[in-house]
Amino acid sequence: METLLHTGSAPVFDREHLAQYTSGDAALEAELFGLLKEQAERCLNAMQAAADGNAWGAAAHTLKGASRGVGAFELAEACQRAEDATQASWPMAVADLRAAANRAFAEIERVLG
Repeated sequence: METLLHTGSAPVFDREHLAQYTSGDAALEAELFGLLKEQAERCLNAMQAAADGNAWGAAAHTLKGASRGVGAFELAEACQRAEDATQASWPMAVADLRAAANRAFAEIERVLG
């Protein structure tokens, strides 16, 4: 089973992790992937509009959990960095998250076909 592409310390996507929950059910994997994409867009938009640390942190934490759930571990690590970011670095953190999300989505699409 093809699973891992690494760009840093964490895999971009770990299909074996996802398969633990889906038993390799392609339709379920596709549904979970679609839900992650929707969640990522909602959270990233919320982070861009965040006026305070609570809203920022909640959105980053939510996306981190969703990412970990499907095995998008590099994106989850980017979310952790965003949770720890200072308000002055939020624009850079969102750019980092969007790049990590794009890598995750491309890799998931490549692996899941």
